[in-house]
Amino acid sequence: MPHKIGFVVVSSSGHEDGFSARELMIHAPTVSGWRSPRFCQFPQEIVLQMVERCRIRKLQLLAHQYMISSKIEFYISESLPEYFVPYQAERFRRLGYVSLCDNQKTGCKARELKSVYVDAVGQFLKLIFHQNHVNKYNTYNQVALVAVNIIGDPADFGDESNITSREKLIDHYLGHNPEDPALEGTYAGRSDYISPLDDLAFDMYQDPEVAQIIRKLDERKREAVQRERYDHAKKLKQAIADLQKVGERLGRYEVEKRCAVEKEDYDLAKEKKQQMACYRAQVYEQLELHGLLHGELEMRRPLDLPLQPLDHFSSPHHRKPAPSLPQPEEVAPESQLAHPLLQEKPSSSPLAPPPRHTAVDQLLPAAGPPPRSNVDTLPYDERPLPAPRKQQAEVLTEPDVGEADLGTLRRGGVAGEPEPLSEKALREASSAVDVLGETLVAGAYSKTWSCREDALLGLCRRLMEVPVGTPKEDVKSMLRASVFLVRRAMKDIVTSVFQASLKLLKMMITQYIPKHQLSKLETTHCVERTIPALLARTGDSSTRLRIMASNFIQEMALFKEVKPLQIIPSYLVQPLKVNCSAHLAMSQMDLLARLLRDLGTGSTGFTVDSVMKFAVSALEHRVYEVRETAVRIILDMYRQHQALTLEYLPPDDSSTRRNILYKTIFEGFAKIDGRPTDAEVKAQKRAATEEAEKQKKEEIKVLQGQLAALQETQAHVQVGTSPQSWLTFSLNLQGRKAVPPEDPEIPDNHYLDNLCIFCGERSESFTEEGLDLHYWKYCLMLTRCDHCRQVVEISSLTEHLLTECDQKDGFGKCHRCSEAVRKEELPRHIKAKECNPAKSEKLANRCPLCHENFTPGEEAWKVHLMGPAGCTRNLRKTHILHKAQAVLPGKGLAGTKSGSSGAKSGSKIPTPKGGLSKSSSRTHTKR
Repeated sequence: MPHKIGFVVVSSSGHEDGFSARELMIHAPTVSGWRSPRFCQFPQEIVLQMVERCRIRKLQLLAHQYMISSKIEFYISESLPEYFVPYQAERFRRLGYVSLCDNQKTGCKARELKSVYVDAVGQFLKLIFHQNHVNKYNTYNQVALVAVNIIGDPADFGDESNITSREKLIDHYLGHNPEDPALEGTYAGRSDYISPLDDLAFDMYQDPEVAQIIRKLDERKREAVQRERYDHAKKLKQAIADLQKVGERLGRYEVEKRCAVEKEDYDLAKEKKQQMACYRAQVYEQLELHGLLHGELEMRRPLDLPLQPLDHFSSPHHRKPAPSLPQPEEVAPESQLAHPLLQEKPSSSPLAPPPRHTAVDQLLPAAGPPPRSNVDTLPYDERPLPAPRKQQAEVLTEPDVGEADLGTLRRGGVAGEPEPLSEKALREASSAVDVLGETLVAGAYSKTWSCREDALLGLCRRLMEVPVGTPKEDVKSMLRASVFLVRRAMKDIVTSVFQASLKLLKMMITQYIPKHQLSKLETTHCVERTIPALLARTGDSSTRLRIMASNFIQEMALFKEVKPLQIIPSYLVQPLKVNCSAHLAMSQMDLLARLLRDLGTGSTGFTVDSVMKFAVSALEHRVYEVRETAVRIILDMYRQHQALTLEYLPPDDSSTRRNILYKTIFEGFAKIDGRPTDAEVKAQKRAATEEAEKQKKEEIKVLQGQLAALQETQAHVQVGTSPQSWLTFSLNLQGRKAVPPEDPEIPDNHYLDNLCIFCGERSESFTEEGLDLHYWKYCLMLTRCDHCRQVVEISSLTEHLLTECDQKDGFGKCHRCSEAVRKEELPRHIKAKECNPAKSEKLANRCPLCHENFTPGEEAWKVHLMGPAGCTRNLRKTHILHKAQAVLPGKGLAGTKSGSSGAKSGSKIPTPKGGLSKSSSRTHTKR
């Protein structure tokens, strides 16, 4: 059967002063373990030598609460390598590794006990520690190990073939299968059964002296089973269970004594030492009375001797002989063993619970940095704490309960009587003492958490046992005294005490008051006195306590006795205080949202006015989760009361929507009403615009194909049409379907001759070259691109810069004014918000020169670009206006003279590069 294997520390890569690796050889509640040097180099390693060559079955590691290695590797070897000879370093064989939690969820207040199941044979075990987890407590980047435990078999006895034929024969006749899952976890069903007494948790949280006695009794129990003395085995089993509670309590006393020493409270330390001695003597006296501790002086280790390493937990061949205990049946008769063991003295309180004899889980030690002392040279009574905590308000007489400890923390079965009430407590609880008695109130005020819990549970049983015919005044007095103790217990930091207070309060409201037919005034008293304390606990730093408090408030609000009173809703809509904690604010908002769904706003204490005022004020809270919950509450209220909800919100306009919360709220309203949101409207417009652009491009493509076909026909058939007509037709396909003014004097087949199809000007000088010059320099509807030198229409200048220009990659579109802006200037342009916002094409045209919006339509472009009251940034119009000052009054600019002058200038000035010429006119005017 696998058992604990003793070991010694062979070497380590280093340690901090006072935290040697040799500490790992000792298992006790007050050991501090190994700690690496400050700012050490990683990896760090420790080599252990087991007392014999064995087959390792299980490894257990107890990690530090904040000096945590990210990964620990395991290596095993048959012999110790010579590290100075490189080629011998490969004697260690790698078994694998384990990863340790960073302990952030518990706030670095709990320790992780890691168990690893392996199957490897060897005598030397090497642990390699990798880089530490970083946290605010580990300021020197250290790693630490509190304890290590090795469980295995001697290598010569680890095979299943060693099972005796007698045992196999018994299993055959009984029909037992070693692999039967029904027998898993039992000693009879598994050859690899590991005793709980060999577990690391047993030694780390038990008094070492009591642990030795438990092991001796366990051996006696196995011997009794083999001899079929089952009554005696049953008594020994009960004694072992009780002794485990005793050992846990003595270990806790030792930790409390060390805390007092660290705080230099030597009076308390002396008191704890005397308390331990008295309690130990009382337990040993009871054990000897029942004949279980005969020869005690042989078993007990003197208190002034240091702890010994674990070399005595090896195989039977390597254990040192120890004096055996005489058979209990030879010392005391069976009748004496029939009495329960280790019972507490009967309490004077009528509400004291009966003693409990069930086994309990091991208590976790308090977390924190251990004191630095040399454990090897100090006696047992002077050994340091593994992790003392600093308490500010009261003396450490109970373990602090962390979230990670809740699963393993249980109440001790052997508890002492509560200490007497102080004068201050007597004055404070005088009314409760008069009704409930001093013993019960003293338990509720005790510094020991188990006493406080037992007092509350005892009070709960006492109230349930009050007969129905009790006078009303007595019933009311007991209720109000109980409320006083419940209100105090709700502030307790221990989770089990807080749970007991909730259980007692629920019983009073749902059972005690209805049973005795008390009025609603008593229910109101219970709720009003306890709800502020409950709401305060919803802001606790412990997540479990917050959830418990919130769930109980929600449950209490739905009690049929509490719901008609409408008390709890009035507390939840109180405005949040500026300095309240984030947890408290979030819990209050979450409670309000949940109860609104459960209760609604009709005669429940919640009104539209109170809820909306609270939610709107919460929109300005500093915590994001609070604001988010407030938005959710407003949306829930809008589903029920649309018109009333809108009265508490600002108007839905652009200035309000600049606030992201109000934008979210109004978009939520739109979804509730079935209306499209702003984002959906913009997406629909964008899709419609893209579809229109797609259709337009397809139409242009078709017309360009038709134009190519006409050009081929014109090349073969000469009908007298000038090339200029093809140019004007090509330009006309770009979306400017300009219709020339009707002139009865011009034949129909020559109406496009000498005519600019963009500005409508007609002149005899508008030959093929004259029109090119007109387009290049004078046409008021055209302009030259400053980046590619092409002539484009002013109305399509923005589109040209974004899609056609040679430097189109250097431009971006402003979503506000819809114009093309240099990309390097676009962020500043958008941030400044100085541009004039553009309107829809159906509502207005947008001039890229003066950046103004004007009347929509094709003809409006001519009025804007050519009219005297139109665009002020059209440089060609400015040039013509200056030129008009030299013309005689009454002469027009579009007449024959201006055209002839243009022709003359055109005959002298060649066509600029990139302008409109015969061969490139179609390409350069393409949109």
